[in-house]
Amino acid sequence: MKRVHTENAPKAVGPYSQATLAGELVFCSGQIPLDPATGQLVEGDIAVQTGRVLDNLAAVLAAAGSDLAHVVKTTVFLADLGDFTAMNEAYAVRFGEHRPARSTFQVAALPRGARIEIECIAVKK
Repeated sequence: MKRVHTENAPKAVGPYSQATLAGELVFCSGQIPLDPATGQLVEGDIAVQTGRVLDNLAAVLAAAGSDLAHVVKTTVFLADLGDFTAMNEAYAVRFGEHRPARSTFQVAALPRGARIEIECIAVKK
């Protein structure tokens, strides 16, 4: 196994890696809508925050030799399922015709007061 790190995504805020490579699989830790340059949550609605999360995941995947087109599974955590439709629209724009398997859950709270967190599993390109 190999740890993955990139400065193009937020630093891990605990004792974990941004991602771990295991053979041809990339296991990405959950990303919240942090701006990697400032370490602060981005402002904006759930669509803006979903876009930032997917940008962060794309940066981690690139560092691991993969990309969003090679994601096989995502897990989406929402602070409010009322955000589902708007999140889903922003998510669909970023994934285009690619449709990885997905689970979505409402959770009681997310780190740093985020409204969304997404983790994923991908294969290398």
